[in-house]
Amino acid sequence: MYWQGLKILKYSRYCNIISVVMLMLCAYKYRLYPTKEQIEFFSKSFGCVRFIYNKMLGDRIEFYNEHKEKLNNAPAQYKDEFPWLKEVDSLALASAWSNLQAAYNKFFSEPNTGFPNFKAKYKSKASYTTHNQKGTVAVSERYIKLPKIGLVRIKKHREIEGLIKSATISMEPSGKYYVSILVEQNDFEKLILDGSTVGIDLGITDYAITSDGGKIENPRCLVKSEKRLKKLQRDLSRKKKKYKNRNKSRIKVARQHDKIKNQRKDFLHKESKRLIDENQVICLEDLNVKGLVKNHKLAKHISDVSWSKFKTYLEYKAKWYGSEIIYIDRFFPSSQICSCCGHRDGKKPLDIRQWKCPKCGIIHDRDINAAKNILAEGMKIRTAGIAGLASGVLPS
Repeated sequence: MYWQGLKILKYSRYCNIISVVMLMLCAYKYRLYPTKEQIEFFSKSFGCVRFIYNKMLGDRIEFYNEHKEKLNNAPAQYKDEFPWLKEVDSLALASAWSNLQAAYNKFFSEPNTGFPNFKAKYKSKASYTTHNQKGTVAVSERYIKLPKIGLVRIKKHREIEGLIKSATISMEPSGKYYVSILVEQNDFEKLILDGSTVGIDLGITDYAITSDGGKIENPRCLVKSEKRLKKLQRDLSRKKKKYKNRNKSRIKVARQHDKIKNQRKDFLHKESKRLIDENQVICLEDLNVKGLVKNHKLAKHISDVSWSKFKTYLEYKAKWYGSEIIYIDRFFPSSQICSCCGHRDGKKPLDIRQWKCPKCGIIHDRDINAAKNILAEGMKIRTAGIAGLASGVLPS
C-alpha cells in the first residue's frame, strides 16, 4: 500500500478535483516467519502496547473528571510501577502514546470524531510500530532487523527503495505475521502525457464500465468463496468453547477470509494500475458507499466490490504516475441524460439496462451512456478549474 498527502479543491457542486504536491511515503508489506521465541516477544509487545494505551487513556479520563484539565502522561512514568514494560521496545510504547495523543487532541478540536476508545484484547488489531533510528530497522535478502529482537525471517518479494522511516509488525487473525515498512521516496517515474481521458461508471453486474465501451468483469470474490466459507463457519459454530478444535476451526475461517481479501486486493491493484497506465485523466462518481450499503438487498455485493478501496488505489497511483482524478458529484444524473443530444429523460429503475432517447432516437446502454456523461461533466469541471486557476479565481 502506498500513502501520500491529498488536498481536495472543491470547484463546483458536481466535482472534487484532487491536486497536491507533497513528499511521497511508500509502504512495503512483507510476510514474517518468526521463531517461537520471537512470537512470544511479539505477543508481549502487542499486549504492552495495548496496556499502555488503555492505562494512559484511563488516567487521562480520571484526571480530567477530577481537575477539568488535560493530563500530560507518558509511557516512561509507568515503567517503575510495571517493570515488565521494559522487556519490549520503548519506541513501540512511544508510538502508542503518539496515537493516543493524536486521537485525544482530535476529539477536542473536532468533537464529531468521537472520544478515543479503549482497545479490547480480542477486538483490536494486534500490532505495534517501531521507528528507524540510525539503522535499528534494516532489511537484507532473508531477514529484517528490528529493535530489541534482532533478525526475523522475512519473505522479501521486492526491493526497498528509499529511506526507512518506521516498521509496523502485525498479526492477522489467521496467525500470520506481517511487517509494513514505511519508506520515504523522492523520485517517481511519471508517465508520458498523451492527453487520454476516460469516464468510469462503477457497478455490480460489471465492476466498471468505461466511456469507450469497455467493461471490467466483477470478480465476485466473496460470492465465489461463499459456499466454502459457510461450511467452515458452520463447523466453527459446532465446536465447544475453550477447546483446541474450536481454535483450529477459527483459524480456518480466518484463512478463508484472508484468501478472499487477497483476491480482491490483487484485482483492484491490477485494474487501477492498468487504468492509470492507459489514461491521463480519469473521471469518477463520488459515490456515497456508506449510504448505499444501507440497502440490505445489495449491501453484501456492494461491500464485496469495495469501491472505496478502488478509489483510494486510483488516487495514490494517479499522483505517483502524474495522472489526474476528477470526482463528479454523487447527485449528478449521469444515467438520465442522453450523451448524444443532452436530453434528460428522467429517473429509471435498476432493471432497465437500455433505453431510447425520445428526442434523438439513439438507443443507449445505460452504463456506457452514464460513463460518457461522467467523462463529459468531468472535462467541463477540469476546464473550468484550469481557467479559474489561471485567472486566480476558482469557480463556485
